[in-house]
Amino acid sequence: MDRRTLLSREDVASDLDGTGFRHDGERLTAEFRTADFASAVRLLDTVAVEADGMNHHPDVSLGWGRVEFDLQSHDVGGVTSRDVALALRIAEIAGEQGAAAH
Repeated sequence: MDRRTLLSREDVASDLDGTGFRHDGERLTAEFRTADFASAVRLLDTVAVEADGMNHHPDVSLGWGRVEFDLQSHDVGGVTSRDVALALRIAEIAGEQGAAAH
């Protein structure tokens, strides 16, 4: 699939099952809870390295014990396979670090 092809909720529903990510029609969103601020920063730091490697970067909100991720391919104005791939990797990293989807 072309990495610039827009995907609908139905296109990605099964891929996102169990990840904590939701497709709101324009973007993929998820919030992960951690034990404290330092662990939230560690989660974000690990995701930042992965996102750089994928050359695809989420919008992020960081707080005490939580990190929220918004994924959208801004160049095409919606969700593409790049967003799904990054969402799956973020969910995997969160699980490895003991962060729970909220």
